[in-house]
Amino acid sequence: MIDLGEGFRGWAHNEAPRHLIRSLLDDTIPDPAYSLGRIGSLEVRLASTKKEIKKAQRLRFKVFYEEMTATPDLMSRLKRRDIDPFDAFCDHLLVVDHKEEKPKVIGTYRLLRQDMAARGCGFYTASEFDISPMIAAHPTARFLELGRSCVLKAYRDKRTVELLWHGIWAYVRRHRIDIMFGCASLYGTNPDALALPLSFLHHTASAEGAFAAKPVEGRAVDMNRMDAQSIDARKALHALPPLIKGYLRLGARFGDGAVIDRQFGTTDVLVVLPVSAINPRYIDYYGEEATRYAA
Repeated sequence: MIDLGEGFRGWAHNEAPRHLIRSLLDDTIPDPAYSLGRIGSLEVRLASTKKEIKKAQRLRFKVFYEEMTATPDLMSRLKRRDIDPFDAFCDHLLVVDHKEEKPKVIGTYRLLRQDMAARGCGFYTASEFDISPMIAAHPTARFLELGRSCVLKAYRDKRTVELLWHGIWAYVRRHRIDIMFGCASLYGTNPDALALPLSFLHHTASAEGAFAAKPVEGRAVDMNRMDAQSIDARKALHALPPLIKGYLRLGARFGDGAVIDRQFGTTDVLVVLPVSAINPRYIDYYGEEATRYAA
């Protein structure tokens, strides 16, 4: 892994997002144009300075490595930030609490558009799942990878989650995204212990046709571990992490096979969510153009 600064130095000037180019020269108050919504003291926005991106990385470190069971590499351990080469090519969605005099980043999501992935390291998801056939089957579609989502423990409530999704929806509309995808995690690395939720996803929400995708060679874990008739849907839903349940409610489907991530202590599944498949009630709720919590 590399420090974010190295990624910036490696860019051609005209390849970097404008708000990140500006951050090399100016770490002052963020541009209001990157605010995507607000509820009370909480605001969802795009990071527009290096300082804000580092705050997101510190939050990720706190949640993934200190609260959960992930094992940091040397660079992340030394800097106390969750960092990798993809960060330099992503937009970083933040939920910021303005209650105190000094604003506090309490939630984050990493957003990687297809055009930026092509200029950088590709998609993170490709290290676990073979997504190339899916992308090739939709040559005119605009893809967006979602990842590295986390929220500070004290803020894990409906309001924060709604703001994150409002921010994603506003971003999707702004960039005319057609298909969202990414890795989502179940905690633990023993597939047999996760047989119920994995089998439930396999039998009830598998991606089909041009959206079907499998793990990369040598890493596949079979998700079909129980007969459909043996699955208690209520218990299966209870066993799923809130993020995956949220994707399901939106209309997402899941790849054929899971991948064990030893570093993060998780079993990962591939989430695929075409914008056209989003449950209409959520579009009505947030507004066709993400106006419900518009700042």
